[in-house]
Amino acid sequence: MQYEFITVNPDAQPGGIAHIQLNRPKELNALNLELMSELKSALQGLDKNEAVKVIVLSGNEKAFAAGADIKQMAGKSAIDMYEVDQFSTWDAIKKIKKPIIAAVSGFALGGGCELAMLCDMIVASETAKFGQPEIKIGVMPGAGGTQRLTRAVGKALAMEMVLTGKFIDAAEAYRVGLINRVVPVELFLEEAFRLAAGVAEMSPVAIKLAKESVLKAFDSSLEEGLHFERKNFYLLFASEDQKEGMQAFVEKRPPVFKGK
Repeated sequence: MQYEFITVNPDAQPGGIAHIQLNRPKELNALNLELMSELKSALQGLDKNEAVKVIVLSGNEKAFAAGADIKQMAGKSAIDMYEVDQFSTWDAIKKIKKPIIAAVSGFALGGGCELAMLCDMIVASETAKFGQPEIKIGVMPGAGGTQRLTRAVGKALAMEMVLTGKFIDAAEAYRVGLINRVVPVELFLEEAFRLAAGVAEMSPVAIKLAKESVLKAFDSSLEEGLHFERKNFYLLFASEDQKEGMQAFVEKRPPVFKGK
């Protein structure tokens, strides 16, 4: 498909790594409804593509995404916003089964921060800035900022960021556990692909069930989560990849996974 606000390269790197780049550079990749619709469509297509194992999502060096497109929302009423139902797109992205790695440089603010947190891992450049500044324009995060940020960094820092609009830099984001690693700006995309390559070497079926199990920890009790994890663990013993992986271990050779 041809997209206006994103670019998609399903073969950006060998080994089953696809790359989506947000592409509204003049607007610092502000997330309008059209961009989010294209992103959902692209992710769903890659999720169904058997050749793709991991997806890298990036902006550019200046901005991952500097927030939602405020111009689209400024004149809306509560009923208008309810009818638009923009967050249904975010709910669909949450259901993507394959791992998504955010490669963040520059601004990841408001909806941009929420989109990065919606991904499964985050690699950031030293210039990255994370924040939820919605309070400064009289609203609050609506795409998961109050929930995912709190789970990632804890109540105290999340409350400060949400109530004051404070930004944190990449070093602090790493220290508090929001992101996976920090690298020089010229390496942020390369490092995201390197992380993706490490994931892509594993069994695709095991990756999907493992991702599903980790995410379950956010919306269940420990007891429910353990039960869910156990069922997925048992389910993997019905896969060819489990047989291959364990046999390769016994034979002291690299496994050859087929995703079956």
